[in-house]
Amino acid sequence: MKQILTLLTAFAALTLGACVSSSGSYHVTAYAPKNPANVRVKVSTSTQHIYVMEGDRCLMAVQGCVGATGATGSGSYSIIEKIKDKRRASEPDAGYPMAYWCSWKSAYGFHEGFVHPRPRTHGCIRMHREAAARFYALVRIGTPVSIASSQPEDSTIGRSVMRLDQSRDPDPPRSVMLSSSWFKDPAGPLLIQQ
Repeated sequence: MKQILTLLTAFAALTLGACVSSSGSYHVTAYAPKNPANVRVKVSTSTQHIYVMEGDRCLMAVQGCVGATGATGSGSYSIIEKIKDKRRASEPDAGYPMAYWCSWKSAYGFHEGFVHPRPRTHGCIRMHREAAARFYALVRIGTPVSIASSQPEDSTIGRSVMRLDQSRDPDPPRSVMLSSSWFKDPAGPLLIQQ
């Protein structure tokens, strides 16, 4: 009995220790496109929602974190660069991971990072790790990106987007963030075949 309790305690410690976010068991479902050339991204800066669409079919819809005071801007773009293991090059905080980087213009990209309930970035669009990994798998160089104050999907798909607040989550230890293991994909398949 004592061995079983010890094992259960160890399992709980590992499980809880691996969770660096107060978002707990946050999970994102993303569907594989039938034709990757038809995928497009729509961002609503007012709701901070990111919709990955294939025609009228929603492949993934998540909350992100956009730029404060309109820093993300608006317009029609396309994905111009993808770097899974990108790190911040400039100070302050050079080396900080910006995993699953997908840029739509120079120095502006979608990437993994803390998601806040209000716009907070310098212009990039941050997503929870679960979402960023799947987003990276869904888009390719040339995928169209539309950024606007609102999107038609806000009144339909947007109603079911899970809200996320990581504003009080502490940064993981620097040694963990600087480790190459930081860029490991979440468990399981990134895209569901349907």
